[in-house]
Amino acid sequence: MSKKRTYWTLQILGWTLLIMFEYVPYVLEYGFELSEFYTALANILLGICLTHVYRLVIRKWNWSSLPLPRLALRVIGSVLWLGLIMTMINQPMDREMLENNLLNQPLIFWGYYANWCKNLLAWILSYTVYHYVEQTRLASYEKIMLKMSMREAEAKVLRSQLNPHFTFNALNSIRALVYEDPSKAQLSITQLSNILRNSLLADRRKTVDLQEELRTVEDYLELEKVRYEDRLSYTITTNPQAIYWQVPPMMLQTLVENGIKHGVSKEMGGGFIEVKSEIANELLVITIFNSGNLGTTESGGVGLKNTAERLSILYGKGATFRIFQQKKDVVCSEVKIPMLSEGVMMVGEESGTGN
Repeated sequence: MSKKRTYWTLQILGWTLLIMFEYVPYVLEYGFELSEFYTALANILLGICLTHVYRLVIRKWNWSSLPLPRLALRVIGSVLWLGLIMTMINQPMDREMLENNLLNQPLIFWGYYANWCKNLLAWILSYTVYHYVEQTRLASYEKIMLKMSMREAEAKVLRSQLNPHFTFNALNSIRALVYEDPSKAQLSITQLSNILRNSLLADRRKTVDLQEELRTVEDYLELEKVRYEDRLSYTITTNPQAIYWQVPPMMLQTLVENGIKHGVSKEMGGGFIEVKSEIANELLVITIFNSGNLGTTESGGVGLKNTAERLSILYGKGATFRIFQQKKDVVCSEVKIPMLSEGVMMVGEESGTGN
């Protein structure tokens, strides 16, 4: 049922029950009178109309956004004003009943007034509280949506950052292969095309399968081997149950690139890259080992900072990232990622390459 339909149903049902609650005992005591029946119907319509006008006012001037003290003053004023209108209309209509039964009672006007104010206070207070809570909930929802859109925009920027120096170096290496080894040059062009395509698609996808990310890493490492030749060796191993785990696109490529740029490339005799992934305590644990020392391998923040921010945006505190000196001349980058949803773990064939 829509909110509008619910509102009108409650309006009609509520005012009918309220007026009947007072009208039925009167009929039982004094008997049925057509004029009093019409008066009861008029009160039902009047109550619905007056409270609906209050609803229009509170929505038009957005009273629910006011501080509570100012809102309370408006609620009290509305109750007193609407109660006065109901009293001024009902007392003349009940003149015959008053003459026969209540003529000698003092302060009859104030009794009428207090009774209507009590009834209207119950309605106005209920609706105002509901509207105030609803507005607060909607405002909180809008803030959350705005924050999510800002974080998503930030994530797109972070995902789309591919190091232009790598593309330049890869093209130079491929150019040298064109005459030396045409078939390998064609393969390298395909690998570079895969990387560029994944980089362009990264801003459209929040996550990709781990196996797809590892293929990108392998293409990247193969292109780097064209440049470094025997100075670079690498291995990639993964738990077969982890290949469908969702990871941020181009994240591992960024970490591997960091390891080569600030580790392997600075070693006179070259070095190695080792990528391992496993599942531990319902977390995907990815470790990337590379030659080098942490004092010379820290990139200055951009690539590693992007990785930490992307993990925070996607997983909050559920994911962690750290880089540390695993042992002498070996640096380790470790990422722990939770499952985004149930059922992402699927059994696949073990993937691994070695050079």
